[in-house]
Amino acid sequence: MTMQATPKEPFTAAELIALEDEYGAQNYHPLDVVISRGQGIWVWDVDGNKYMDCLSAYSAVNQGHCHPKIVDALIAQARKLTLTSRAFRNDQLGLFYKEVCALTNSHMVLPMNSGAEAVETVIKAVRKWGYANKGVPPNKAEIIVASNNFHGRTITIVGFSSEEQYQSGFGPFTPGFRMIPFGDPEALEAAFNENTVAVLFEPIQGEGGIIIPPAGYLPRMRQLCDEHRAVLVLDEIQTGLGRTGKFFAEEHEGIVADITLIGKALSGGVYPISAVLSNKEVLGVFKPGDHGSTYGGNPLACAVARVALRVLVEEGMVDNAARLGPYFMEQLRSIGSPHVKEVRGRGLMIGVELHPDAGGARRFCEALMKRGILCKETHEHIIRFAPPLVITKDEVDWALEQIGPVLSMA
Repeated sequence: MTMQATPKEPFTAAELIALEDEYGAQNYHPLDVVISRGQGIWVWDVDGNKYMDCLSAYSAVNQGHCHPKIVDALIAQARKLTLTSRAFRNDQLGLFYKEVCALTNSHMVLPMNSGAEAVETVIKAVRKWGYANKGVPPNKAEIIVASNNFHGRTITIVGFSSEEQYQSGFGPFTPGFRMIPFGDPEALEAAFNENTVAVLFEPIQGEGGIIIPPAGYLPRMRQLCDEHRAVLVLDEIQTGLGRTGKFFAEEHEGIVADITLIGKALSGGVYPISAVLSNKEVLGVFKPGDHGSTYGGNPLACAVARVALRVLVEEGMVDNAARLGPYFMEQLRSIGSPHVKEVRGRGLMIGVELHPDAGGARRFCEALMKRGILCKETHEHIIRFAPPLVITKDEVDWALEQIGPVLSMA
């Protein structure tokens, strides 16, 4: 293989986009902005233009871009030790376990690298628990999931998606999942049977369009899991760690899941890490050799995550989301655009659903980019606003000054 010479830097945005298009797989449709630097809620492109990030890397940078304390932790640990694999112990893992459990009232932690890996881990755990503890016949375990869900991109996970594109051309899929409508308590109750080992839900569907279940739905889910001796698993990879104005979204309904999945903001967007938070009964089914990951629980990730969690709490970011989220939504509703069907959300996790005749959310996102705001469309007609949790009221007001004219455009 012959290495080709790379053009001399600096590159223009057009040149960098052309390189992506020529050499990269075409499995994304990004806005044509090429970001080169970030700080707090702001990012800059290669041409020096400044933008407010209202996506936060799908809530991975809740603490803001390049938070100095998190970056310092990354650099300090990278100079000492980055990886041992789990063949040996490291001096960050136990401290990470203790601090996460104390913060989240968990009994046991299993760290992985990505959200999808955390979901795959919990699927294995609840199945093994069902066979070992509940007496489900071998290979008969069922997990209840919701339509319109998004839990990741692996073959098993897309196999229980209701989104046609996520499945098209990728079968056959893993059996053992029973899908029901999201937010329907009668359908939920009817889905349980003697082989049900778990319910796996997002407390708020993020990729699905910021869909919030009706009041009382999550408590009913908790009750049914208790009655049928099933494990309640909440995927808080996007909703957790302060995004909704509570540390976990489950707190809005006053429930506690048996297993909670976290990721994304667990490192403040600085390094990949996810975690399965559980009681000892479920994660305790794993024995040496049952599950693992070369990078899972590495010292670099653990050191970064410890600081990322600390600043999230100590700097009041969760409270900031609780305070500014309702204000942001109220002001969005007051714009009174004829294109807007509904504004909904919790904390700083906000969806603006447009009427089908508005011409699709993409054109509004492109127009917002030209006014210095970066956001993302989802499900064609929904604009998602989810800025880092360090945003101030003045910055929200600035954003609203840009959003108003765009939502009202012809």
